[in-house]
Amino acid sequence: MAKVNWESVKYESSKGQWSIFPGLCKGCGLCMEKCPVKCIGWSEGLGVYGTPRVEANMEKCIVCGICQMICPDCAIRVEKKK
Repeated sequence: MAKVNWESVKYESSKGQWSIFPGLCKGCGLCMEKCPVKCIGWSEGLGVYGTPRVEANMEKCIVCGICQMICPDCAIRVEKKK
């Protein structure tokens, strides 16, 4: 069984932090489809199967967490700043 890479790639803004776990992201695109402000796009980095992974444009991101809830692989973590 392949070993999962648990390291995340983080994106931050004054509103919060958006993290992607490339070792879990299979590039399904559900997060991009459901994002209400369309701030998620394809990254140059690769996901778990060598497929494209996603990244967030933090200038647009409202840190709503819909992408985290919709991700079937728990590859996204969203944290609002208090």
